[in-house]
Amino acid sequence: MSNLTLALSILGGLVLAAVVGYEALMSRRNAPRQPDAVDAALADVERSMSSGDGVEPMLHVDPNQRSAHDRHEPLFDPDLPAPSGVPVATGERRGGLDPLIDVIAPVSLDGLASGDAAIAAMPPTRRAGSKPVAIEGLNEHNGQWEPPVAGQRYSAFQVGVQLANRTGALNEIEYSEFVVKAQAFADAVNGSPEFPEMLDEVARARELDQFASAHDAQLGFVLRALHAAWSPGYVQQNAARLGFVAGIIPGRMVLPTGEVGLPPILGLAFDTQAALADDPAQSAIRELSLSLDVPQVDRGEEPFRRMREAAATLAREMDGVVTDSDGQLLRDETMDVIGSDLEQLYDTLDARDLAAGSPLARRLFS
Repeated sequence: MSNLTLALSILGGLVLAAVVGYEALMSRRNAPRQPDAVDAALADVERSMSSGDGVEPMLHVDPNQRSAHDRHEPLFDPDLPAPSGVPVATGERRGGLDPLIDVIAPVSLDGLASGDAAIAAMPPTRRAGSKPVAIEGLNEHNGQWEPPVAGQRYSAFQVGVQLANRTGALNEIEYSEFVVKAQAFADAVNGSPEFPEMLDEVARARELDQFASAHDAQLGFVLRALHAAWSPGYVQQNAARLGFVAGIIPGRMVLPTGEVGLPPILGLAFDTQAALADDPAQSAIRELSLSLDVPQVDRGEEPFRRMREAAATLAREMDGVVTDSDGQLLRDETMDVIGSDLEQLYDTLDARDLAAGSPLARRLFS
């Protein structure tokens, strides 16, 4: 073999090695980023030690601590206990029902009715169309309105239906369905119901729905990968460092409040299919979303500030950028404007006795 042939062979080998090395490098760069091995191992240990931890807070837990992200059933659930954090009720107190957002039909009794009889008389479905229906009794012993309890006795009842929620205002058909259910309950407990005028209540429902529609706010940021994609484990690891926990839906995490039963402060979501893949480590995620359901979260939690900080931290740590749903970068000036608008919204809700995060606001904006 001549010197020239040998040189060309060596040069060809070097070129081939360089191409292979470059392809390997680019493959590594483009592969989804994986979680740190130590943190991932610790997470696996925690999951194995406590399989019940990290469950997304349920929004339908206590009528005084209410239901969110995604469409929820309204908080007002007649199967749940009466609110415990409200002032002591009197005969005038409305218990879980409130005239501000409910149609309330009082049911008078000739004597006392047992909680067992009231429970047996409950309608099989406590909804009128898309609106929740609830029944409360005035407890003979403590004078409080509460959902009927076996073994207790009641001197009066009231049946209520919510005026509006995110499905719209109470309409004539739903009101009529409410009347039928309330009348059937009253007949079963030997009571006499008194119904408000339908047209007045429907008009009130429309006004409340107009207010709610004009003052509803559900914010969303999109975090997009600048270079390498992310694996589900990588996203979960970085979000967990900020306090997010796994949700009940694959590909969803939430930032919970410090109080059990309340809606999460923020939601984080990425492709469900990536989370359910046979080998999630090979799933490539190029964007995820951060969300805030404003009326569901107490103003004191500073949810927008925390949302903004979480987005900035994740973008920095994961090599991404924060945009709106159209892909436009969200700069600090834009964030400042959003924050200012939110403060005005909070003030308006406060003035209407529908403060963000309050039981009434959670019911109305659900």
